[in-house]
Amino acid sequence: MPNANARPKHGRRTRRRHREDPARNELVSSSLESAQQCLLNQDYGTAFVHYLLVLNLAPVFKDFAKESFRFTLFKWTEELDSVGRIQDLFDCYEQALELYPADEVILNSMGEHLFRMGFRDEAAGHFHKALKLRPDYPEARENFYRVANWLVERWHFLMLNDHGRNQKYQQAIQKAVQSGCNTVLDIGTGTGILGMCAKKAGADEVYACELSKTMYELACEVVTANGMEGSIKILHMKSLEMEVPKDIPQRVSLVVTETVDAGLFGEGIIESLIHAWHHLLLPPQKGENEFKEQSATGRVIPAGATVFGMAVECLEIRRHHRLCVSEVGGLSMSAAGELRSPVSCSSEPDESMEPYTTERLSRLPGGYKALTEPFTALNIDFNNVQELEGLSSRPVQQIRLPVTQEGELDALAVWFQLHLDGESSLSTGPQEDTCWEQAIYPVHSTKGFLLKPHDELIVEVSCRDAYLRLCSVAVLRDGHEIRLNKRMDSLCPENPVPTQNPEAELCSALACLQTDQNQTKDFSMLECAEMALLNNQDYHQSFCTALGKLLSKLKVRYQAREGVSDVQSDSSDLLYVLDVSEGFSLLSLIAASHGRVKAYSSMEKNKQQEVLKRLARSSSIPEQNLEFWLNHMEDEQGMLKRPSREKLWSAIILDCVETCGLIRQKLMEKASLARCLLEEGGHIFPEKIVVHGMLVESDTLLLESAVQGQEPTLGFNIAPFINQFTVPVHVFLDFSTLECRHLSESVELFVLDLMDVNANYTNREVKVQVTSAGRVTAVPFWYHIYLDEEISVSTLNHNSHWKQAAAVLQQPLEVQAGDWVCLAVKLHKSTISISACVENSPRLMEQ
Repeated sequence: MPNANARPKHGRRTRRRHREDPARNELVSSSLESAQQCLLNQDYGTAFVHYLLVLNLAPVFKDFAKESFRFTLFKWTEELDSVGRIQDLFDCYEQALELYPADEVILNSMGEHLFRMGFRDEAAGHFHKALKLRPDYPEARENFYRVANWLVERWHFLMLNDHGRNQKYQQAIQKAVQSGCNTVLDIGTGTGILGMCAKKAGADEVYACELSKTMYELACEVVTANGMEGSIKILHMKSLEMEVPKDIPQRVSLVVTETVDAGLFGEGIIESLIHAWHHLLLPPQKGENEFKEQSATGRVIPAGATVFGMAVECLEIRRHHRLCVSEVGGLSMSAAGELRSPVSCSSEPDESMEPYTTERLSRLPGGYKALTEPFTALNIDFNNVQELEGLSSRPVQQIRLPVTQEGELDALAVWFQLHLDGESSLSTGPQEDTCWEQAIYPVHSTKGFLLKPHDELIVEVSCRDAYLRLCSVAVLRDGHEIRLNKRMDSLCPENPVPTQNPEAELCSALACLQTDQNQTKDFSMLECAEMALLNNQDYHQSFCTALGKLLSKLKVRYQAREGVSDVQSDSSDLLYVLDVSEGFSLLSLIAASHGRVKAYSSMEKNKQQEVLKRLARSSSIPEQNLEFWLNHMEDEQGMLKRPSREKLWSAIILDCVETCGLIRQKLMEKASLARCLLEEGGHIFPEKIVVHGMLVESDTLLLESAVQGQEPTLGFNIAPFINQFTVPVHVFLDFSTLECRHLSESVELFVLDLMDVNANYTNREVKVQVTSAGRVTAVPFWYHIYLDEEISVSTLNHNSHWKQAAAVLQQPLEVQAGDWVCLAVKLHKSTISISACVENSPRLMEQ
């Protein structure tokens, strides 16, 4: 240690004062002046270069120039973004952060750009840094909450709260390690829990890999906090990229993984295990006793899986995947061509289509009906590399399923049993309390096909591209095969009943051929939520009525003011409607159908535009009365201009609520701009949004929102780390099927008035009386969307394409019947937050 009695040295010379450089000072001064002048001239690129020079040469100006530099950075990067110079944009942000590494505003803004470009991990890192620097920064907090759902999916919380599942994995790993598997690789480690189980069981060496940067960093934190930092090596990479001895010193004797999705193979487990057997695992053990102790053999947990399926009838699935109505808002849909969701399965892989979607069958609104008994679709042994390699070349298997109940064929529902070892397994079945959903393979027939008892449904099972594919191809009825891959309005039996009229048979065959040709020609893809919206007749009829009322009133007003009749009107009297809905929307066409209306649509996809054009022609709407204004945004001559006669928009239709149940970002800013563009008497649709909510007790929402309880998970300290990614609002909620107790009546929480800026507020306190004793764990909320004073639609409607959302309390609030709960509801840039406390109670549960 240093000598405490040592005398300090004397005689050190005083440091010379730094001599100023006049030329340097002159350069800094002139550059600062040039930067400010360029800023005034809106030459942001040059201004940015001058500011960089000044701040690098004279850091003393950092505080003085901070606000101007930020403004310049944001304006210049907006320009770079608009012309596609993305690399230059990020270079500018990197240079800015070198100067201001602790600037939360710059960090947040760079995160927003990263998120828009699809770099979610990196975006989250910037939002997180901004929040650490300034915890009360609302923009960074809201951005982090939005991105957290992408980075740490909600099933992580369910999985860690699933004690039965965790114990079974732990027991299987412990048994394998004790039988001689002393070196372990955890593929897709997530929080690191399986790797830590292996180390706790006594494994000599444990390695883990994780592709997600966020989860990799989380796993590193968790492992360190549990005292295993030097015992588990975590790699930020795909297992497919790992090599021996570059990444791990030698082959391992055990691979543990849970890289399985609802369709079993969707996370690439087959490819990763084939690679592991060839490059990372010891050769498989031989002999009848699969779990016999052998030191030089390899093993995988889980050992294999059995896949099950059944045919179901389900209105909720149907309306999200195929057109179920013949008319929408007064428009006949016969000319629309074939519309379907992007989820469609066939034995031939199609990169434009997903083979399946996922649903929790037990929570589907309206429920489902099983039309067949469950059947075994596939068995797979993860410890047999030849079987894994042969999976994609397996011939297509046809399975005949006896139909047990009459019903409309809407989908095949699929789940699996995961065999961890020879004794223990996990099921993802619809009746199980599990963190997995079921895989759904929808049927896309234009008209539903009614299955009847004694029918046999023919299902094809294949794994051509290592995705599990199940396709309903035909029905056997009375000895005849009816193909399901043709439109249901012209089904052609493959073995038709013989007739005495050969000409009729020929005409029938030609009709089928023509149907197939038209099907290919007129095919258009819509997102599942867009398809559900299209099937919502009440929604479109409400818009049609409200638009009709407004346009009729404006026509009468114009005719009275100008003293002309409708017969004398010409093209200069057109009323102008702008639809800026997200995605596929018929509202512009519905507006144009009212006559003497020119409607502008924001739809961008060519095939979807063609659908609207076909519908316009079939409804005798003049071609010039429908315009896709985003098609002309790059053409200066074709830029959207104000309508003729210096008149503004008669109606502007805004898309206000995201499918997930949240208000769209920047909605109020868009509404402010829209109000400025309306003609006298013009209208924004909707004019008002009223937020409704209710107090509930729901353990389900708690389990899906954070790791619960005080006890460590399997003895490991994980909760404090993953709960950093807890978000206060649960989205994509089906309130009608949520397991919960209602503790109050529904109440009005907030009002957003899009037509009257003076009617809005940012904070509101709402008192809610408790009707039943319990624990308030969440406040689900939904919207009544008022198109005008009389006509409204609800996002809670059973036909709605919207889901609901819920503010989840960090700590449950104990209440008694008759108590009053005070809800503080806040709006910040279209984001609603809710906090709650019992009246006269000091406890405040912040969201």
